[in-house]
Amino acid sequence: MYSEKVMDHFMNPRNVGEIENPDGVGQVGNAKCGDIMKIYLKIEDNRIVDIKFKTFGCGAAIATSSMATELVKGKTIEEALALTNKAVADALDGLPPVKMHCSILAEEAIKAAIEDYRSKQLVSSK
Repeated sequence: MYSEKVMDHFMNPRNVGEIENPDGVGQVGNAKCGDIMKIYLKIEDNRIVDIKFKTFGCGAAIATSSMATELVKGKTIEEALALTNKAVADALDGLPPVKMHCSILAEEAIKAAIEDYRSKQLVSSK
């Protein structure tokens, strides 16, 4: 049912935790399945230098959170915004159709964290 990569990221998730004084935080959830993802960003010179996540959900939700953080760590904000749920699922060697919503949540959580970062930048520049 799940690929080896999904199982690896579920059993050994990367970038778990919180960042103290993050530059951006994004939280998204799916009321239907109960999954909640929270992403924390540290950004320097337009680049994601650190990223952490906390996810309450199924194995696929944890695996997609882990993989999404790996895919955008070290990238520019623009590169991170280009991340798609399909790229997350492909990097995990696929997800069962009923679990594709987890990869969508991962994409949305990263975009929400970047949006939070950008809104804080606008406030501080005024």
